Order: sequence, then C-alpha cells, then structure tokens
Amino acid sequence: MHKKTIAELSRSLQAREFSSVELTRHLLSRIDALDGGLNSFITVTAEGALAAAAAADERIARGEGGPLTGIPLAHKDIFCTEGVRTSCGSRMLDNFVSPYDATVVSRLKDAGMVMLGKTNMDEFAMGSSNETSFYGPVHNPWDLKTVPGGSSGGSAAAVAARLAPVATGTDTGGSIRQPAALVGITGVKPTYGRVSRYGMIAFASSLDQAGVLTRTAEDAALVLEAMSGFDPRDSTSSPAPVPCYHGSLQESLEGLRVGVPEEFMDEGLDSENRAAVEAALDVYRALGATVSTVSLPSLALSVPTYYVVAPAEASSNLSRFDGVRFGYRCDDPADLLDLYQRSRGEGFGDEVKRRIMTGTYVLSAGYYDAYYLKAQKVRELIAREFRQAFQHVDVLMGPTTPAPAFELGAKTTDPITMYLNDIYTIAVNLAGLPGVSIPCGLVQGLPVGLQLIGPHFSEARLLNVAHRYQQESDWHQRLPVGY
Repeated sequence: MHKKTIAELSRSLQAREFSSVELTRHLLSRIDALDGGLNSFITVTAEGALAAAAAADERIARGEGGPLTGIPLAHKDIFCTEGVRTSCGSRMLDNFVSPYDATVVSRLKDAGMVMLGKTNMDEFAMGSSNETSFYGPVHNPWDLKTVPGGSSGGSAAAVAARLAPVATGTDTGGSIRQPAALVGITGVKPTYGRVSRYGMIAFASSLDQAGVLTRTAEDAALVLEAMSGFDPRDSTSSPAPVPCYHGSLQESLEGLRVGVPEEFMDEGLDSENRAAVEAALDVYRALGATVSTVSLPSLALSVPTYYVVAPAEASSNLSRFDGVRFGYRCDDPADLLDLYQRSRGEGFGDEVKRRIMTGTYVLSAGYYDAYYLKAQKVRELIAREFRQAFQHVDVLMGPTTPAPAFELGAKTTDPITMYLNDIYTIAVNLAGLPGVSIPCGLVQGLPVGLQLIGPHFSEARLLNVAHRYQQESDWHQRLPVGY
C-alpha cells in the first residue's frame, strides 16, 4: 500500500480494496519500524489517526467521500493543530499545545484526510539542512549520512521513505523545493497568498508560503486544490478563484516557451547536476517546447537581499516568545528582564538567535535606510526582472540546488556557505512567485531536482508541465534502498 500514489490510493479506497483504517495502520507500523533512523517525525498521533480513518471509511461507505477522503498525511510541525503539540522544532514551544487548527489543517481535515503526526523541521523554519531542530537532525533516506534539506526536511524524508503519501511544508526561501530536490520527490511552493497562512507560525511574513510535498505532480494537484483559496482570517490571502489543478494536467506542451536563466547555469552549479537538468530540457523539447536562454541580472543579489529582509521580519515575529504568555519559561527568574533574557536565551537555538540579532541590527535607527530599505528596493528590482522575463517565456527552468545532498555537519560551522545552498530558490520567494521542484536524475546515487518557476497564480500550468515530464520519465518512481 505504501508504494501507491495518492491517486492510486484514492481509487483503491473507493473500490474497497482496503480501508482507510487498514492503510493508516500500515503506515503507522512503517513509522514505528523505520523512523528511528530518519527522525522525520516529532509527534505521531496514532490514536487520532485511527479515529479519523474510521470516520473516513464511514463517509466512503455512505458514498460521500471525495478524492482525498481517507488519505493519510503528515503536517510540518509549524502548522497549529488543535489539541496536539505544535513545537516549530524549538525548545521554546516544546510544551505548546495549540487550541485551534491552522486553515491548511482544517481544510485538509474537511477533505477527509487523516493526520498521522507532525514532522521534524529546522527550528522556526530557519535552516537549509534540517540540522537546527531542537529534536535533532533529520536524515536523508537515500543516505543516512546526508541531510534531507530544510526547513521542511522531516516532511520530505517522510514522503521519500513512503511513511506518508503526502506532507505539508512551508517555503520561505526554498524550504519546500530544496528538500524535495534532495530526497527525490515533488515539492510545490504556490504563489504568495494562494494558501492561507492563518495558524502557520510566522518566520518572515512577506515570504512564508504553505505548500505540499508529494511523490507526483498529480498528487500535488489534488492536495493543493483542497488547501488553496481565500481565507478572511488572513489579510494576505488572495481572493482569486482556485482553478481545477487536476483537470489541466494532460494539456499539451506544444509551443510551450521555456526560459533558462543563464545565472542558474553558472560555475557554482555541479557539472553532473547541470547534465541532469539539460537532459530534462531535452525531454521538454521532445514534447514540443522551445527552450531559450534568458537573463535575470539581479539574481546574484537575491541571497544578500533575503538575509536582510527575512531576519528583519523574524526578529519582529519572534518577539512574542518572551516566556510570559506561552512556551518555554526559565526557572526562578529574578525579575521581568531576567525572565525575558533567560527564557529567550535558553529557549532559542543558535541559528534563531543569529537571525534575530541580524534582523534587529538591520531594523535599528542607524541602519534601517542603509540595509532594510535598500534590500526592499532590490527585492522590487528582482521581481521586475521576473515580470520582464515572463513577457517572453511561459515558464523558467533550472536546477533547484547547486549540488546533491551534503553530509550532516558539513556546513554547520559556516552559515554563509549554508545560506548559498538556497541560491536558486530564494528569488522566487522575494518575487512571490510559484515554484515547483521535480526529480530529474541521480548524481552519485543521490537525487537532484529540476525547478519550474511561473508567473503569479500559474500553479495549474506548472503542475501540467511537471506532470507531462513525469509521464516521460521515472525519476519520481525511484525508491531509496530499504524503504
């Protein structure tokens, strides 16, 4: 059962080949047997999962089930879940049990999906390798000595190891697409505002976006459609209608205009990654697409721009974690200042502290104009260059990461080198665009990803483009040994 896609599981459930309870029990047993080596889950909600599965079976029996009814999933532990611990991978929230569901959680629950548990993640989504979690690093199922990518590494590893057919994630600078590439699955970061951020613990509010990690683009289309849409509780939520993503998957790619940013194919790209990307481009040519080179001159500025904007917003968002209202509180504080200082000092990890300090610095009175204001101007310049490129092409393609997964601990002492691992993904968040990563090859036995980028609200087209490639290739069907 665990080798089936969501689409296949849905057909099997509707045909009564097995029940949601049987499927859920099977996946829970796999988590119990295999996750010890991966550390992809923080919390497993077995009792609640079996109850939800039984309810889903009743819906199916009454003929009321939809395409997602009875399908198990895992949620990144950044989404609030009523009655279940929501830790954000941090000691600061280790004891926090949410009193409500995030909109993403409630919509997928309404669709009949069954939550298996909450997945491990970089602390407050700050990281590129899933090594900053209070609960320890997540391991890549393709090679347990390597990282799965971050910050949604727990979700990615769980899907790649077939512990869950789908998991939610969040993408602030590549945190869905990058881990999807490193573990060989499909990851979708929608347009900013396409999916509600209500109940999603904030890192950088103008960049954060919820999305999905699945095995296939077809599966992603089914789940994303259920997640998307306007939410009056989120002021940044878009009122644009949600199309039927699944219905456009088979559209022809004849005449599709593909642009390859020359800045993506630079000397920083591993040569074998480049070969895998170029082979994928040949598949698109065979499907009727035209491929040309485009230029995004300001792309090189995306990393420094991001690491001014994101920490600035993080320093503001994380000020609420003060030891007073909820979360970690230090023992026996001497006074209010001691409560603040020790609760935050003991509750936050090193990477979170680094970004809070950076953000506070760039927002300070003497440096706001020199850093934060200038970064916002560069951000608009980057967005403008994307808009200009999309006047000539329909979709941009290139690598998702510069190289395959690196070994655990290889970059933890050098934050700058770690930050550069997101060099191909960050600009998409700065511009608020949708992006997809799909597996396109193996390099030294490890997966690599092809990134697809489209104009605002072009998720249907991107999923169509991804799906047609997956009909012509089998990289998304590859399974790590032992899983």
